[in-house]
Amino acid sequence: MTYFKALAAGTLVALAAPAAAQTQLSIATGGTGGVYYPMGGGLAEIINNNVDGYSATAEVTGASVENMGLIATGDADLAIALADTVAQAHSGTGRFEGQQLEMVRGLASMYANMVQIVALESSGITSLEDMRGMRVSIGAPGSGTEVNAAAILEANGISYDDIDEQRLNFNETADALANGDIDAGFWSVGAPTSSILNLSTTNGIVVIELSEEELAAAQAADPTFAITSLAGGTYTGVDEDIAVLGIPNVLVVSSEMSDDLAYALTSAMFENIADLQAVHPAANETTVEFTISATPVPLHPGAIRYYEETGAEIPDRLRP
Repeated sequence: MTYFKALAAGTLVALAAPAAAQTQLSIATGGTGGVYYPMGGGLAEIINNNVDGYSATAEVTGASVENMGLIATGDADLAIALADTVAQAHSGTGRFEGQQLEMVRGLASMYANMVQIVALESSGITSLEDMRGMRVSIGAPGSGTEVNAAAILEANGISYDDIDEQRLNFNETADALANGDIDAGFWSVGAPTSSILNLSTTNGIVVIELSEEELAAAQAADPTFAITSLAGGTYTGVDEDIAVLGIPNVLVVSSEMSDDLAYALTSAMFENIADLQAVHPAANETTVEFTISATPVPLHPGAIRYYEETGAEIPDRLRP
């Protein structure tokens, strides 16, 4: 719409209409050295370009555990988090014992993390058992990596008393390995991730492969784990395929979000998924089918509306 201002001489001058107010959405992601942050940034751009009346910003956070709290308090509107952390938050178990966040709802499952345990070749560490007595980064405080590392170690008889645990984010872990300040580190993140890529270009690295027994023990302790493969060539010097534990990453919102907004967000993401894939290849896994199979908590009714429009069958476990 064009507005007019009358000048003293009776001349009308066209003025631009004031911009419509935008409702700001916050997307809780993780550190800049992982995949959550670029994925969140790509999602924000899709929202900015395709959801009328809303703008979005990706926020750097401590990742999964912290993100669940931000959804609960309303300090974030959307968040990306590991499936086991999301399930614990929704049920009030594990790290969320006594503080059930029943309002957590899924919009989509975006891609699977791979738990990547990295050491320098020069360290001599080639197995989980070799980490006993070593300085090990178990991930940033409040991150899904910390939850996953604890589950894997405990399931295989290694406690924090057996290692010198360090709580570092992805970039800090890579820097500490390069500087000799730690001996090994856990990443629970999509592959490839920039912090390991950069480390592998300047240092010889080894990605520690768990034995079949160790993989099975971790799966028994945490059913959200799945065995997947880190492709050879993903990182410089890591030439063979390596069996690793995978775990889905879930895009969540609060049950208090309106159905119309949840529908608009879900629709915008899937109808413009090529834009997200251009930001990071992990988004190649972001499909309706993956969402239906991998989401561990009920979906938001607005998201269900979109999925039903695509012809997807929604199992009872995903209905709130």
